[in-house]
Amino acid sequence: MNQNIDKLYKIAQKEERLIIGLMSGTSMDGLDVALCKFRGSGGDTEVSIVAFETVGFDEDIKDEIRKVFAKSTIEFQQLCVLNPWIGNLHAEIINDCLKKWNISANNVDLIASHGQTVFHAPKILHGLEKFPNATLQIGDGDHIAVKTGIITFSDFRQKHCAAGGEGAPLAVYGDYLIFSKRDENRILLNMGGIANFTYLAGNLDANEVFATDTGPGNTLIDAYVKKHFGLPYDEDAKIAKTGTVNQDLLTALKSNDFFSKPLPKTTGPELFNLQYLKNAQEKSQTLELSHEDILATLCRFSAETIAEAILQFLKNSPLGQAGGIYGSGGGVHNPLIMSNLRELLPNFDFQKTDDLGISGDAKEAVLFATLANEAIAGGRTDFGSRKGVPSVSMGKISFPN
Repeated sequence: MNQNIDKLYKIAQKEERLIIGLMSGTSMDGLDVALCKFRGSGGDTEVSIVAFETVGFDEDIKDEIRKVFAKSTIEFQQLCVLNPWIGNLHAEIINDCLKKWNISANNVDLIASHGQTVFHAPKILHGLEKFPNATLQIGDGDHIAVKTGIITFSDFRQKHCAAGGEGAPLAVYGDYLIFSKRDENRILLNMGGIANFTYLAGNLDANEVFATDTGPGNTLIDAYVKKHFGLPYDEDAKIAKTGTVNQDLLTALKSNDFFSKPLPKTTGPELFNLQYLKNAQEKSQTLELSHEDILATLCRFSAETIAEAILQFLKNSPLGQAGGIYGSGGGVHNPLIMSNLRELLPNFDFQKTDDLGISGDAKEAVLFATLANEAIAGGRTDFGSRKGVPSVSMGKISFPN
């Protein structure tokens, strides 16, 4: 037997596994690195965070990614060289974190790398009849494995597309395995660049799990603040809170047919970008609005589309109301979005995933570590045949040698 296959087999048999989960989202703030300890798999999964760090990207890294990010026309060489470059960058960050944590790479069983999304193209967005759902994440797993010496799982979203999904949201799998609780219906709401939610039924039936994107989370807000204020984000919504929601602009922002398409569905910055905002301003004749009013309106836009998607799902679902909404992602740190959500969803109890034992900032990295744990030790959970949640194991394997 090949020594790498033998090692993988032995890891799968272990009572405990140490897995590093990596996540870099569409905001491109940096790389989340979560060292997780796993016991069991499937519905018996137990996970704890041993160490966690978010390593910020400097502007040079962001600028290189932006040359190809969410653009329909790019210089192909840039994409080609970015793939190994991002892989090497992530490997360097992992090695630095392990040194800081005083943990040997030999003690880490696996790395689970989401990679850097550069384009998301589900069929509902690209509209090309003969082509399937597609998505592209870069940051080559082989480079990570070789540079760290650790077996690496990567490129998770391709299997989801191959099995009929849109490549997102993948949080549904980890949400179900980690956060389900008997007799308590829950909604796990993640507000990154794009917002999505997972519904978990209190009967613990995987067939009743549901997940969908809702539209923008922080992507429009962050892009606008960067362009007009030179800041990475509007900290504590300090700018937006001084503005007033403009109803005409809000109506125009919500007029895209994405919002009338049936659930589940996915989207990305390929649709929700500054050109989208400009088009809505032109349509609503609000080009002269103040920056503050625009940001207030964008916060309301995110909140209303999230709330409306949740209510739409529950209206058409026989599962009843959810007991609580547990938030994660950058959006939970935006008090204006959160106050809008509480106003729009007054019958729900809002908490954070931190209250369930997993930091909201680390949650997505932990979820990809969970996917790797399932790929090697689980893979027996049946999510049924519904659209958007295929019952598949995900992740391509890269060996260090």
